Amino acid sequence: MNDLAKSLRSQLRLPVMAGPMFIASTADLVIAQCKAGIVGSMPALNPRSTDALDADIARIKSEVGDRPFAINLVAHRTNSRLDADLAVVLKHKVPIVVLALAANPDLVRELQANGSLVFQDVAKNHHARKCAEMGVDGIIALTSGAGGHTGFISPFALAAEIREWWDGLLILSGAIATGRSVLAAEALGADLAYIGSPFLASTEANTQPGFKKMVVDCSADDIVVTDCFTGVDATFLRPSLIENGLDPANLARTEGKAINIDGGGDNAKAWKEIWSAGQGIGAVKKSGPAADYIDWLAEDYSAARKALAV
Repeated sequence: MNDLAKSLRSQLRLPVMAGPMFIASTADLVIAQCKAGIVGSMPALNPRSTDALDADIARIKSEVGDRPFAINLVAHRTNSRLDADLAVVLKHKVPIVVLALAANPDLVRELQANGSLVFQDVAKNHHARKCAEMGVDGIIALTSGAGGHTGFISPFALAAEIREWWDGLLILSGAIATGRSVLAAEALGADLAYIGSPFLASTEANTQPGFKKMVVDCSADDIVVTDCFTGVDATFLRPSLIENGLDPANLARTEGKAINIDGGGDNAKAWKEIWSAGQGIGAVKKSGPAADYIDWLAEDYSAARKALAV
């Protein structure tokens, strides 16, 4: 295990980082996640304005102290708030910044020079190599089963390919929702597991009651992957598609449609009324405080370690 992984894990109850979920993740959720012993995270775009982001980060810092937390910046050119939000992230010296949807070496260097660790999410091995060449501190492997903007390669394959050449911090995403699966991620060579979808049912999440119930009631069979809403493969709950008058079997992307980070354009309901989740939601049995889920996760992780005598 590299020094960064050792340092980060020494600050955590579990080797887990929360995935930043568009709309759903809130400052309250980040605070709850951090206090319960994992790395909390939130997209910079979730607060309705840059001023609101500024206030949220200030509140998170005051509540969690020295505990690590992350802010997700979408580095794609369609993010009109990137420069303003970046200034806020730099101002607060956010401990961890997760970059998504584009790789920008200048941005990586600027954040690192300001004291932030920079993690980049990738869905392919050659993307991971490019990010490593830029000098990122950590690589987040998005694999098949991950919620939101998802991957399509098996975690067994992608983690192995990246670990052949990368000895830095590796975070694995893809339907991880139990303590046993956290331990499995470690067995595959990951330093941390990346967990998002189970927190959709958390009290602190900005998800409607119907959304929380759908996460509890659904399973992997209810997840649909399509690029027709944002131009990038993303996962959506089949019942929410049907409730919005869409046929899950006949979804089509408008030809030539570019990436749109906020689900606007022809499909403005995406993310807000057409709900996203990953394949791991079958493990979610009830809605409640994030701390309760993390407590259960810790118990399941401990039981899995004991069962395997590790």
